[in-house]
Amino acid sequence: MLMVQGLACLRGDRLLFKNVGFELNAGGLMYVLGENGSGKSSLLRILCGLLKPEEGGVFWNGKPIDLDTDIYQADLTYIGHLNGLKDDLTALENLQISARLAGNQVDDAVALNSLAAIGVARCANLPVGVLSQGQKRRVALARLWLTRSQLWILDEPFAALDTASVDVLAARLGEHMSNGGMTIITTHQEVTIHAQSTQTLRLSA
Repeated sequence: MLMVQGLACLRGDRLLFKNVGFELNAGGLMYVLGENGSGKSSLLRILCGLLKPEEGGVFWNGKPIDLDTDIYQADLTYIGHLNGLKDDLTALENLQISARLAGNQVDDAVALNSLAAIGVARCANLPVGVLSQGQKRRVALARLWLTRSQLWILDEPFAALDTASVDVLAARLGEHMSNGGMTIITTHQEVTIHAQSTQTLRLSA
């Protein structure tokens, strides 16, 4: 279970949000909505432990996430608004390195299958720097076919995707939650995602 209590976030002298709290259990999906500048990405970074809140705390299975960072990070997959790819490496190399950093060794065939699942297998041996924004996004999202983590936190995962890729990703998210996983996403798009339970958190700019 992920539990969030009384979060507040400052950017400079501006209070982005305060008193944010919720619980997310196995099979649950949470949409984080709000206008640009409302603090959606900042909230996700706090939930990942990448940004300290001004107030409040984040708890994983009843313990503060900064109490045992390694355990929490092993249960977490975060894909931010930026793709986190190295332009001079191939799509396949980027995927294998990210899997290795998460403690998951994958061979070429397994990594290639994950790229194929999101429709970019033909880009496997190309440097990421030559790919389009949509292709780069799909390479980053291919991690979701490799990860074993329970909690997925995704910032605008549908951005720059074509209709077919949106449908494929939505199905993958639904599969994750049907297996007891949890997902938190920000999105500006209307996408149907099946989950055991769904919540919406709206931040005000």
